[in-house]
Order: sequence, then structure tokens, then C-alpha cells
Amino acid sequence: MYNFKIANIKLVSLLFGFVFLSNISMAQEFNLVNLESNITIYGTSSLHDWHEDVEAIKGTIHFNNMETCDIKSLNVNIEAESLKSGKRSMDKNTYEALKTDTFKTILFQFVEAKNPNQESIGKFNVPITGDLTIAGVKKRVTINFQIQNLDGKVQLKGEKNIKMTDFNVDPPKALFGTITTGDDITIKISTIFK
Repeated sequence: MYNFKIANIKLVSLLFGFVFLSNISMAQEFNLVNLESNITIYGTSSLHDWHEDVEAIKGTIHFNNMETCDIKSLNVNIEAESLKSGKRSMDKNTYEALKTDTFKTILFQFVEAKNPNQESIGKFNVPITGDLTIAGVKKRVTINFQIQNLDGKVQLKGEKNIKMTDFNVDPPKALFGTITTGDDITIKISTIFK
């Protein structure tokens, strides 16, 4: 009888441990790795096409269940003055347009993710809706992401077209207005979370 009780206690402990470890493997939080991540903004002007790379990014993604790509939260924080074109005068015009003296960051804050479509094991296509805040103006947007589990890392890749004027950003001008920037920009995202 005594041995039967000990066996039951061990069995219950083992089951509890298995359930606990299963929950840990399903619900996980990952932090964005700045050095392995790229966000690039592409645009046009009356002179030539241009692009700017983001150099300072922070963020987290939290899964309720990684196996089904059930996302609990996703937040990305960009330091506005880390946008770099390689041309100091263009960067200055960009910072003025983004009002970086007042608004230091560009934010994406998760609202919901619906209907993840599994492409293969550990690889999903997921439309994620969130609040994008640029120059103090918040707009709700949906970005179609490809999310892939890469041996302890999570990769998010996506692309979004927006208009600067939707965020009350006046497209930058140069040389006393003789060079004008197009309103439409494309944001390309390739981020790694660990």
C-alpha cells in the first residue's frame, strides 16, 4: 500500500512536470536582435529613387503557442534618428519631416493576428494588425508577415506600402524645393528575435 502511494505521487509529479515543461515550450517570448535585423525604407524623388536603413531597433514577440503561431504580442520600437541614407543633408531633411526633436521613436504595437497559414513545418504566413505611430500620429495597419522558427530564433519578414501624408508627414524637399520626395514609401522588414 505504501509503495502504491509513492508510485502515485511519482506519477503525478512526472505528469505535472511534463505539463509545466510543455507550457514553457509553447508560450515563449523572444527579443529582437538589432545586429541581425534589417528595416529599410524605400522611396522616390524627382531626382532619383532613395532608401534609408534603420540602425537602432528594439522589440519583442511573445507566443501563446509557437507550434500554431498563436501570437500574444509583438512590439517594435525604432529610434527615429537612426534612419540613415548615407547622405547627411537627406538625413537632416528626414528628421525635420519626422519631427524627431519631439517624437523620438517610431512604434509598432500589436493588436491581433488572424488566421496563420502554415506553409511548412515552423513556417507561417500571418497577417498582423497593429498600431503604427510615426511623428506622433497613430494609424492601424495590417502587415503580411512570413514567420519562421529557425532553431531557437524567430524570423519575421514583411513589407508594407504607406503614404507619408497619412501620418501628417510632409514629404521632404531639398535644394529650396527643387527636389521633391514622393508621398509613397515602402517599408521592408527582415528581423530576427532570440
